[in-house]
Amino acid sequence: MDLITKGGPLMWLLLGCSVIAIAIFLERLFYFHRARIDVGDLLFGLRNLIKNKAYAEALSECAATPGPAARVIHSAIRRYASPRSELKEIVQESGQLEVPKLEKHLAVLLTVAYIAPLIGLLGTVLGLVDTFVRINQVGGFATVAEISQGVYEALITSAAGLMVAIPAYVFYSHLRAHAKSLMHDMESAGIEIVNTICDLRTQPSDIIAIRPDVTGESGAEGAGAAGG
Repeated sequence: MDLITKGGPLMWLLLGCSVIAIAIFLERLFYFHRARIDVGDLLFGLRNLIKNKAYAEALSECAATPGPAARVIHSAIRRYASPRSELKEIVQESGQLEVPKLEKHLAVLLTVAYIAPLIGLLGTVLGLVDTFVRINQVGGFATVAEISQGVYEALITSAAGLMVAIPAYVFYSHLRAHAKSLMHDMESAGIEIVNTICDLRTQPSDIIAIRPDVTGESGAEGAGAAGG
C-alpha cells in the first residue's frame, strides 16, 4: 500500500489493469477447461449412431456435450441429408461462429499487456517532472538524498507497469495456445463428421427392420381365393 501511495494516482490504474488481467485469465481458463473434450471418443460413438441411422440420438449426444467441436458436429448432423459440398459449408460457417467465443476477452488481455508499460512510463515521467519542479521551487538546491528519493518514487510506476504487463502477456500467450488447440480440434471434427455422414449415408443400417411380408400375404390370399 505504501508503494501505491508513493507511485501516485497512476498506480491505481495499474492495479485495476492487474485485476482485469487476472479476472480474464481465470474466466477463460475455466471456459477452456469445460470446452476440452475427447473428440475421438465423441466421433466414435456418433459413427455407430449414424451408421444405424439414429440421427436423433446423435443430435442429443452432441447437445449434451460441451465445447465448440460438439456444436460444429451438431450443425452437420442436423443437415445430414445435404450434399457433401453443402455440409462442408455448414461446418465452415459453424466454425466461424465459434471463433469469437474462443477469442472472447483475449484482445482486452493483450491490450493490458501493451499499455501497462506505457502507463508506468508516463507515471515515471510525471514523477520526474514533479521532482524537478520541487527542486526549482527551493532555488535549484537539493541534496543527493532528496533527488534520489524523487527518482525512486518516479520509477515505482515503471516497475509496476512491467510487473503487470509481463504476467498479462504470459496469460495471453497461454490462453491463445488453448484457443488454437480448440480451433484445431473443431476443424478436425468438422472434416471427420462430414466424411462420416457421407460415407455411411448410403450404407445399409445394422438395425433389422421387422415388417410384414406383403408379397407372401398377397400370394396366400390369392391361393385361398382360388381354392374357394
